[in-house]
Amino acid sequence: MSKIDVIIPVYKPDDKLKKLLEGLKKQTVKPDRLILLWTMPDGIAKEDIDTDEYVSCYEGDEHITDVEIQFIKQSEFDHGGTRAFGMSLSEADFVMCMTQDAVPYNDVLVEKLLEKFNIEGVAAVYARQLPREDAALTERITREFNYPDSDRIQNNESLKKYGIKTYFCSDVCAMYKKMCYDEAGGFVKRTIFNEDMIMAANLVKLGYTVIYNHEAQVVHSHHYSYREQYRRNFDLAVSQKEHPEVFEGVPSEGEGIKMVFTIMGKLIKAGKLYLIPDLFIESAFKYLGYRKGKSFQKLSDRQIMKVTMNKSYWLEKERTN
Repeated sequence: MSKIDVIIPVYKPDDKLKKLLEGLKKQTVKPDRLILLWTMPDGIAKEDIDTDEYVSCYEGDEHITDVEIQFIKQSEFDHGGTRAFGMSLSEADFVMCMTQDAVPYNDVLVEKLLEKFNIEGVAAVYARQLPREDAALTERITREFNYPDSDRIQNNESLKKYGIKTYFCSDVCAMYKKMCYDEAGGFVKRTIFNEDMIMAANLVKLGYTVIYNHEAQVVHSHHYSYREQYRRNFDLAVSQKEHPEVFEGVPSEGEGIKMVFTIMGKLIKAGKLYLIPDLFIESAFKYLGYRKGKSFQKLSDRQIMKVTMNKSYWLEKERTN
């Protein structure tokens, strides 16, 4: 029987991590091993971190062979490098990446992800993200746009149809066939964002298929302020600019415009016209952050630190340079 490891980066967790771990314990197909990559806040020693509060639900569980915790300094965290380190610890057939705030919607999440690998050539499968109960209407529609109720098969043949979405994947909840992951060279070691899309692109370029499975579901959404949207899209554009081998020639602006008009149409249909000004303001912040990120090389270090969401990335980059 295939072995499955789960890798979860952890930083200042809350109850959502407890619900995630409890949800994994209830799965019809249970993971063999959990690897928690626990980032220590600056000034905090690992002895001061209470991990038992979260992993105690696995004590004595005969189905989970191992819960491993690896501590990482905050200054050493990297979206790609940290997950690549976690992957290096795994010898499983399949590895499932999650974020600490993605809660399994039901008990068949792992089963539904795994079953798609029965299709020839599939190297990665990622889950549908459902909005939380307190999510704003625009966030709900955004989730529906990015994670619809139908599957998406992404490979070289779908580039004309899906464009940039051919390379879309989300480590909020994604499962990788370890053999294919290794063949693709693993997660990029240094990236501010988009390690999952870079991996998906590498897999597709090798001739493999990435599948979005709408039946595999996690509850995950955010409520970002205008400034947070600006900063997040700045980092998004930086990652695209730093990896032209993936993103050059596959523009993403058109997909963003399409999403804005989709949301606006649904707001009108729902009689929520009063939310449209907020949508345009939010979209403007996203676009301005994205454009600023595309020209980040023209900015001073001080200017970058004011707008980035991932300051540690730039500090480590400066140190290694």
